[in-house]
Order: sequence, then structure tokens, then C-alpha cells
Amino acid sequence: MKQTFALRGNLVYTKKIGTMEILEQQYLVCEDGRVQGIYPELPQQFCGIPVEDMGDRIIIPGLTDLHVHAPQYSFRGLGMDLELLDWLNTNTFPEESKYRDPEYAKKAYDIFVKNLTHGATTRACVFATIHNEATLLLMDRLEEAGIAAMVGKVNMDRNSPDYLREASAEESAKATREWIRAVAERHYDHVQPILTPRFTPSCSDELMELLHDIQKETGLPVQSHLSENLGEIESVLSLCPGHADYLEVYERAGLLTDRSIFGHCVHLTDREYKRLGETGGIIAHCPTSNLFLGSGLFDMREANRYGVRTTLATDVGAGTSFSMWRTMGEAYKVQQLNGYPMTALEAIYKCTLGSARALSLDDRIGSFLPGREADFIVVDYAATSVQKLRMEYLRSRDKWTIENKLFGLQTLGDDRNTVCTYIMGKQVYGSDSCDHQEASM
Repeated sequence: MKQTFALRGNLVYTKKIGTMEILEQQYLVCEDGRVQGIYPELPQQFCGIPVEDMGDRIIIPGLTDLHVHAPQYSFRGLGMDLELLDWLNTNTFPEESKYRDPEYAKKAYDIFVKNLTHGATTRACVFATIHNEATLLLMDRLEEAGIAAMVGKVNMDRNSPDYLREASAEESAKATREWIRAVAERHYDHVQPILTPRFTPSCSDELMELLHDIQKETGLPVQSHLSENLGEIESVLSLCPGHADYLEVYERAGLLTDRSIFGHCVHLTDREYKRLGETGGIIAHCPTSNLFLGSGLFDMREANRYGVRTTLATDVGAGTSFSMWRTMGEAYKVQQLNGYPMTALEAIYKCTLGSARALSLDDRIGSFLPGREADFIVVDYAATSVQKLRMEYLRSRDKWTIENKLFGLQTLGDDRNTVCTYIMGKQVYGSDSCDHQEASM
């Protein structure tokens, strides 16, 4: 029997960067987890289906976080006096080593997943640790919660503490193959694997080549880090003499494709921008993390100039918030410092359809076109007192438009603005204000 329902409200989604489809007070009909259609009036054929009236709230496609570290959630906001490499050694590596204990991993990942569902994020690319069992526990928990995610067992065979370093490139690749087989046996509906060499300093050339072999065999995407910090870049060029730049290390290893996601990319050369644009490589811009660690200011305008596909990400735990709204706000500030005013339309595009296209999933998610998976959020743009005051101010000036509502969410929004979250037509989160009277039409 088909599961069909409708929501009425202000539907907003993008078809291309810089533009927005705005459908005020219309019906979004969902059928068996997919978008059936949008209608100004509910057609007779849907008479009797459950309908929820969201009033003047905005309904937009779910937001995608393209770079987040699940085991780092516990120590957000620590290490304010440290740059990247020292921060990793002081905070990250000791904490990640605890995930060799499945009981600790289960406790920590339960908290991570619970908090991930209490916001606007419906999809994520997630780093786990080197531990197979713990990574599978994380994937199990995400699957149970209904979160669509790509999750990576991390690879590290050098320049890491003894307690968090795989024995060899061969052992790391072997463990990765075993993990991929275990994932396949679980037949997940929502969760997929992604190859995850942590970054060049912790992955030998041999390991990179072995991961490329696995990538060729499986067709899996790849996630890693690139040019986050000047000290990191110096370390890479010292470890890999004869390379033009950091990106070339991945390129020579065969790990630069149109399914490769690189976090940060703060200090790219012109050649790196050019090659990312030519190959379809994806940048995950992590503004809260880059600011927190003092890594630098990513240049969105330059990435756009070279045609590089760019998305936004939280990078928890160097990133300080799960909220994609806060991430958009910090991205706006970073780009302002670069002399590039990033509009709310661009920010939302990069978190919805832009991310979907980066993941080659735009035929499934990122918009409200018929047949797309019903991943969306209901947003209250005046959930806080300051937002209500802003609303009154803009109304008094006859400027209370969808665009200004979205810009307010970009600059002032947080998870309090998320009323309900749906993934594949199933409500996975709903605040008290989402408890509308169900009606029949």
C-alpha cells in the first residue's frame, strides 16, 4: 500500500546557482518516500490523504554536510591555542584511539547520531577512525536513525602515534577490503562506504596506490584533506619531493577524480584550482574549522572562477557547530573578508543541489522535482526573539521577501530554526512546534 501525505507551505529550492524557485502556499505531495509533485491546489486524486499545514514556514531540500568527523564530536572547542598538526597530536589522535573499544564507540556514536538528527542535515560525508568494528557500529547507528551518509574507515600508516597507526600499507588496505565486504553483507538502505585516506602526512605512497587499486575495483568515492594549513603543506612537500604541490600527490596516486572530496583547500595554487576544475574534484569548505584553528580564509571566488565544485561542511570537531545554518553564516563572513559577498542563494545551493551534483546524486536529491527522494526540512525563519524583531523591521520597510528571510537564516540561523526534518519521506526529527493538527483533504 502506498504511503502518501502532503505538506502545505512555502516551497523553496534551486535549479542552478544564484537562482531560486519560490512556490508560496503550495502542496508538496510525497508518495513512498519520493516527491510526487507540487500543486497550488490539492488534486482530487489525493482526497483523503494526510495533510499538514506548515503555515508561513519555509520548506527546503535537506542540507548536506560534506565533511564531518564523528569521533571528534566530544572535544569541540578544545585547543584554541593550537594549529592543525599540534591540535591533531594533542586532541584528535588520543581521542580517536579510544574507538578501539567497541563499548566506548557505541556510547560516543549514539550521542553523535542523536545530535546529528536534531538539525537540518539529512546527508553527510563522515570520517570514522582506523577501527573496522567501530566504523561499522557508526554505520549501523546512522542506518537505524535513517540518516543518509557516506562513512569512511580511516587509513593511516605513517607519522601517527603508535596507538593509532596501522602496521603497514598492506595491513591498512587489507582491513579496508574486509570493512567493505562487511558493509556489503549488511545491505544498508541509507549508508554507503567511502574510501578515506586521512591526509598525505599519515598515508604512505604505497598505501595511496593500494587505495587507488581498491577504488578502481569498487568505484567508491574518496574523501581526504587538502591544503588546510601552511605547516601541513610544508610537511607534504618534504615527504613527497618532486611534486609540484599537495594536490599532485593525490593525482599521481590516481585519487583525483570527479568523485574525490577534499576538505578545506585553503591555500591552493593556481595549478591546483585548475586541476580540480578540470577533473571535477570537489572542495568541502569548512569555515568554522578554518577560523577556529587559524588555518586561513578559503577563496570561494577563485574556486568559482576555475569552475571547481564547492560545497559547505562543518568539520566537527575542529568545526564548532553541527548547524549548517551557522556554517553558512561563517562562510559568508569568510568570503566577505575575501571581498566576495556570498549570497544566501549561493550558500543554500551549495548545501542542497550543489552537494547533490557533487555526489552525482542530483537525480535523487537536492530539489523538489518529481521522483526525487523526499529529503526536506521545515524552517521557521522567526524562531528566536531577534529574528522576530528583524521580521518586524523588514515588514515595516516592505522588504519581507523570501530572499531576505533566507539571508536572515544564513546569518542568524541555527538549529532552533529547524521545525521538522524528513528523510525519504520519513520524519526523523520534529520539535514541539511541528505538532500540527493532522487534517484530511
